[in-house]
Amino acid sequence: MEKSVILKKGKEESLQRRHPWIFSGAIQRINGKPEEGDLVTVYTNDNKFIARGHIQVGSIAVRVLTFNDEPIDHNFWKQRIATAYEMRRSIGIASREDNDTYRLVHGEGDNLPGLVIDIYNDTAVIQAHSVGMHVNRAEIAAALSETLGERINSIYYKSDTTLPYKADLNQENGYLMGKSANDTATEYGLKFHIDWLRGQKTGFFIDQRENRVLLEKYSKGRKLLNMFCYTGGFSIYALRGGAELVHSVDSSAKAIDLTNANVALNFPDDKRHTAYAEDAFDYLDKMGDNYDLIILDPPAFAKHRDSLRNALIGYRRLNAKAIEKIKPGGIIFTFSCSQAVSKENFRTAVFTAAAMAKRNVRILHQLTQPADHPVNIYHPEGEYLKGLVIYVE
Repeated sequence: MEKSVILKKGKEESLQRRHPWIFSGAIQRINGKPEEGDLVTVYTNDNKFIARGHIQVGSIAVRVLTFNDEPIDHNFWKQRIATAYEMRRSIGIASREDNDTYRLVHGEGDNLPGLVIDIYNDTAVIQAHSVGMHVNRAEIAAALSETLGERINSIYYKSDTTLPYKADLNQENGYLMGKSANDTATEYGLKFHIDWLRGQKTGFFIDQRENRVLLEKYSKGRKLLNMFCYTGGFSIYALRGGAELVHSVDSSAKAIDLTNANVALNFPDDKRHTAYAEDAFDYLDKMGDNYDLIILDPPAFAKHRDSLRNALIGYRRLNAKAIEKIKPGGIIFTFSCSQAVSKENFRTAVFTAAAMAKRNVRILHQLTQPADHPVNIYHPEGEYLKGLVIYVE
């Protein structure tokens, strides 16, 4: 018996608008007893084909792979990955001599919901956010290897922290192809150690690349604080931009070690940089008005909508401290990477923080994720990274 999903009457409308999620409340019945991660064919209430995708447990019941009645086979995976690569090549991000670090597949943004593939030099890191993509990981790796050919020598699978824990997959990370001894990648001429074995996400925050470039332009002659520095990306761009002083702060001692290693890789023995393993709020509480450029790039304060209220309180408190302490004429780069926090939510939090600090603040830039993290026009939820650059009088 075919594994299929039959929708309730009228519930196909979002799919006709090509939204790639089917919610559990839209389903009338499920046929064929599919297990989580299986491919299912989706039909309207009057038995017309409308989509095919991975079934899963939760409010999002199906992640749609295609709206065409086509097989999900090797050719499908190869065509989707080739399309994603061609887009990155055509916009110049996958064909620059000074850059071998980029996102090749960005989930729904590349019509592959639940899948992320990042490229670091000659290593590809695959990350599954759904059981279906986990089940298909070998086919995805084969299509990836065939598509990129000699451009990559190894493929690493890193999904232990991103797969649904209730699926009880006991996933272990590991190489699906080759094994790389080179952990160094290049981003716009700067070198970074990438820890895809134990680091956060796939090992690096590629999504801040263009925002780091913008920061570099504002760094000359400034004293800079990089809060939640992780591997020190913003700090290293600031050093290249001519910052007078750069302090990197993260609560993780491991992150500080990574930051120091990356600074040494690009600017050995540079006395302008110091890193501190401290809690962000503790550091902000005790610091004086030493800085005229501050970056606030915290981890996601709200991973789910039910934690939104507490997240907004956190953003207000964090930004109020920075706005209060920064020197007159200072600039703050402030971000939220929480998908549950809208652009309006975040902007209101920063507005409230400015009012709490009782200082005049102007917005210079409104920032988002770069072009290799595209947003599917039918899936606006994919615009997860929000940022503001503000000037504080």
